[in-house]
Amino acid sequence: MFLRTESFGQFLRLYPVISFIIAIQLVLFLIMHMPFFPHNWVLESMAGVNILIMEGEIWRLFTPIIVHVGFSHLLFNSFSLVLFGPALERALGKFMFILVYIACGLGANLATLIIHPPYYTHIGASGAIFGLFGVYLAAILIKKDSMPLQGKQVILPIAAISVVMTFFQSGVNITGHIFGLISGFIIGIVLLRYRRIDFH
Repeated sequence: MFLRTESFGQFLRLYPVISFIIAIQLVLFLIMHMPFFPHNWVLESMAGVNILIMEGEIWRLFTPIIVHVGFSHLLFNSFSLVLFGPALERALGKFMFILVYIACGLGANLATLIIHPPYYTHIGASGAIFGLFGVYLAAILIKKDSMPLQGKQVILPIAAISVVMTFFQSGVNITGHIFGLISGFIIGIVLLRYRRIDFH
């Protein structure tokens, strides 16, 4: 379920939404580090800055989801999306998957806006990715037969370790991680009420 055996071309064809998200993240990262582009234009225009959101720059609730400054940050989030996104894109469908992914990131960023001080700034896809964990957890707890045992044995410890590690890493938006997870869990409950989600 979480083991990737596809070739690069097969992955692009089977999971176009995930491929598109990663491509956007990569392009923005490259733009930020190319000397002939305006210095910090991407970061200044797209980072989540609470005071600017409160002043009406609402797009900053969404754009941080695809912005990464450090290569390790970009690599970790992209790798997590490659591992844990495909099963959901296949189970939910392309359109619903992108809605869920954005909604999880939005939930994380709204909580960050409410809880953190006005000049708090944040970027990264971690809140949205934690939201995917939340959807899986909802499926495991509410519709136990929707996921094979092997999938449960992977996602439960990974989700638990990720939450624990959130509190031991510096520079991490703990609020975004936790509320991304909560958002995904709530979204998962709603989805399971109105449609069948099968990860087999």
